[in-house]
Amino acid sequence: MSPDLELAADRRLLGRTSTVERLADILRSRITEGFFAPGERLAEDSIGTALGVSRNTLREAFRLLTHERLLVHELNRGVFVCKLTVEDLIDVYRVRKLVECGAVRGLDGHPPDVGNMAEAVAQGDEAMRAQDWRALGTANMMFHQGVAALAGSPRVDELMRGVLAELRLHFQTMADPRRFHEPYLERNREILAVIETGDGQAAERLLHKYLDDSEHQLVEAYRAAG
Repeated sequence: MSPDLELAADRRLLGRTSTVERLADILRSRITEGFFAPGERLAEDSIGTALGVSRNTLREAFRLLTHERLLVHELNRGVFVCKLTVEDLIDVYRVRKLVECGAVRGLDGHPPDVGNMAEAVAQGDEAMRAQDWRALGTANMMFHQGVAALAGSPRVDELMRGVLAELRLHFQTMADPRRFHEPYLERNREILAVIETGDGQAAERLLHKYLDDSEHQLVEAYRAAG
């Protein structure tokens, strides 16, 4: 499906309650799904037409996402998806460790609701069967959104949505997405099994090692691209 047709399918999400914030949510979700690549120019006319929104509304949404470091406005050139640095990557992982490890650390021995995480693992399995590596990356994003949701905080959920959108831009530096994402699907499954028992300390140990390994791989990819 072409990019414009995919965005046109999102018009139903706007409906009568079309707002700048909802439009920003849609574009942020598309970034998280790997729909837009780092450095890609976002064409106002085609995106506005596909989503059925005015240029002013779209520009306001772009401004919101610029404040979130997902987009950048270049004078006389337009709006582009951010190209992030290795320093940005390290900071993103610093936040992830604080948020995700903190969320599982708070488990008190009682099995939490893991429906969202279990669904994300199932979506990852389906993406593997279809050899759809972009979808596998998206399933991974949704798994970690579910981990953060264990904190039971709408503010944490909102923070994590922005963090994961930034993270997806970093993921696109990996030359071989299958080799990068595939091992983490099984590790997601392992972490999920521990979280299901309510053992926060064991889950935190697994998750912290997982995040360290992922960060190291991405940092090495940046340095190799040099």
